[in-house]
This record gives sequence, structure tokens and C-alpha cells, in this order.
Amino acid sequence: MTVIGITGPTGSGKTTALRVLARRGFEIVDCDALYYALLREDESLRRALTDAFGDVFLPDGSLNRPALAARVFGDAGELDRLNRIVFPAVYAAVAKKITDCSQTGLAIDAINLVESGLGRLCAVTVAVTAPPEIRLRRIMARDGLSEERARARINAQRFDGWYRRHCTFLLENRAESRAAFEALMEEFFEGLLAMI
Repeated sequence: MTVIGITGPTGSGKTTALRVLARRGFEIVDCDALYYALLREDESLRRALTDAFGDVFLPDGSLNRPALAARVFGDAGELDRLNRIVFPAVYAAVAKKITDCSQTGLAIDAINLVESGLGRLCAVTVAVTAPPEIRLRRIMARDGLSEERARARINAQRFDGWYRRHCTFLLENRAESRAAFEALMEEFFEGLLAMI
């Protein structure tokens, strides 16, 4: 079984790359969705977050995201503290999914693929990027954001050079359409899977 890590900034085309892998028989592990499932189900994770950050869960049991975000974003020490709690929990859950996977392969979709250590579980890591102005248009259309908020989101994320240094492959999405990029991804993964 082959494990491929997919990462990159928002609005770059990661979803298209993952869709191509799903069609090729890969199980897709969305680490954001996995994290939110763990927040509901993993009592040790919930306890660790409460011990570190206080009452960050709402009466219905869901995470008070604005409260936690206000605490950690803009404070590198607090964000690091959060990551030291969350990354090991997500890593363990992904490792179990890999062990349990019975499909052709497994693709890990993680914005923090490298930082969390998940990249070490992968045969290859692929960063999908796109020029900032293209990403800006996509994010505004997809998420209904103002240009100012979309730019702030882009500026808060890593730049292409970082991905180039830390991932096996960097694919820049300059395709004219989603269909065109999907065709490029089909070709890329066909060649990649023949090599590994």
C-alpha cells in the first residue's frame, strides 16, 4: 500500500489532486475532519486542551473555536503549545488509519503535513500551490470572503519556497480550469505511481 501526503496553501487545488487519487482507489484522510472527530470522541485530547487552555468547550461539547483562536493566534508560544497537544493525537489517528487501510493506497490531506510529522508516514509528499492572485480569486468565490480577509488568510500561510524545501514534489497550479488541472493531476499521479 502506498501512502501519499498532500499539502499546500488554501485555494491551490489540493481537493482536485485528492479527487484524482480517490478515483485511483486511494482512501482519503482529511486531517481537519479527523481533528474535529477527535475533539468529539477523544476524552484525553479534550482533557489536555482544557488543562492547557481552560474552558474551551461549549455546553454542547463542541470546541469554542473563536475562544481558542483568540488565545493562540498571534502568540507563537501558545500556538506551539496547542500543536504539541493536537499533532500527536492526529498523528496516532492517521497511523491507525494507515494500519487499517485495505485500499490501493492512502492519501493524507493535511495543511500541517510536515510540521506535524505526518510526512514521515508517506512514501512521497506533494505540495500543491498556485500563484497568490489565483488563490485570492478562488478563496473569495469559494468562501464568500472579502478581498481583505482572503489576502489576510493567504499572507498567514507558508510560501512556495518552504514547500519546495520540505516536500518531495511541488506542483504549481496555473491551469486555466479545474478540468485542465485535473487532467494534469491524472498524468502526474499515473507517472508517480508507476515509479513507487
